[in-house]
Amino acid sequence: MKKYIPNLITLLNVFCGCIATVFAVSNQLEMAALFVFLGIFFDFFDGLAARVLKVQSELGVQLDSLADMITSGLVPGIVMYQLLAMAMGGGWHTGDGVSFSFLYLSDYVPFLGFLITLGSAYRLAKFNIDENQVSSFVGLPTPANALLILSLALIIQYQNNDALNGIILNQWFLIFITVLSTYLLNANIPLFALKFKTWNFKDNAVRYIFLIVSAVLLLTLKFLAVPCIIVFYVAASLVANVDGAKNKS
Repeated sequence: MKKYIPNLITLLNVFCGCIATVFAVSNQLEMAALFVFLGIFFDFFDGLAARVLKVQSELGVQLDSLADMITSGLVPGIVMYQLLAMAMGGGWHTGDGVSFSFLYLSDYVPFLGFLITLGSAYRLAKFNIDENQVSSFVGLPTPANALLILSLALIIQYQNNDALNGIILNQWFLIFITVLSTYLLNANIPLFALKFKTWNFKDNAVRYIFLIVSAVLLLTLKFLAVPCIIVFYVAASLVANVDGAKNKS
């Protein structure tokens, strides 16, 4: 029976993604974020459970990507759609219904948010056939990208900063973030994974530093820490890549 445990955990990720989708469509973005966070939690532990129980399987790999497509692909696309709709409509709204007119260009703009969903689908498909992404990633992982997008809604709700709200609810800023995140998902940039083969500091310096900096940022900046952590993650990976190239040469 133990071979079914990781897949059951993955299905809990799917379930959380379905619930998050309902909340995102209803524009209850805080609840959507909560279930995305919970889904990502399950996404982390399904792989860990498979390794501990030694029951890794091709079915598990495919199921994991399908789960990520919902929780970390579809939901952030809907959230960006809602944020763009808010930006075009002048601010936070209840999301009781969708008003659309073929006559107004502004009604089409929110659909750009689904570029994130398209980019996530392409990234996950590539991941499934790439045997090199075991100890590291190529491109931003979909869960990290989902956290980036969801954090924008949480910053608006809980950071209580009018300047930040004004930036986030600017349609050009949101379009830039949409395009940037879609690019990062599929960029040919090696990024380190938080997988520890040993616990010594020398072999895992970049991972330990990343975890410490992330903890400090979360304690001091709250939800604003999430985009800062993503930026630091990419920057730290680039520095580690340069150092690795120097050591090889």
